[in-house]
Amino acid sequence: MAELLRDYFIKITGTQEVDGEKDRVVVETTGHYEEKDGVKYIYYKEYYDDENGDDEKDAIVKIEDGGLISIIRDGEYKSQLMLELDRQHQCFYQTPYGDMLIKVYTSLVDIDLSENGGRMRAVYSLNFNGDFGSENEFIIELKRIS
Repeated sequence: MAELLRDYFIKITGTQEVDGEKDRVVVETTGHYEEKDGVKYIYYKEYYDDENGDDEKDAIVKIEDGGLISIIRDGEYKSQLMLELDRQHQCFYQTPYGDMLIKVYTSLVDIDLSENGGRMRAVYSLNFNGDFGSENEFIIELKRIS
């Protein structure tokens, strides 16, 4: 990705429930939001610790006019999560333990984004090899900086 514009504050809250246990992760970063031909894009970098020190990967959230949301992560371990209300998608994840194909079913999508900022929320379940994996929710909040 070219030099990233950082004109939005981005807060991502992810919740995952597995076997009755909930885990919550909050990521705060800066990035860019834009709309092109009816498609909304959120660009940001994710930073994480690895055994060699801090690393980063590019992330794009693409929201198509028909409601399909794609979350695409680049870097050493690539992934693409596709979310669409009341639809199931197969998605690809690379992990340190090998590549995985997962099924994703989305039960709720709420999007209210504009150049002034806003919020989006999705609730979805993940299935691995035909078995239920987890119930998940993510919320992305945007606030214009400049």
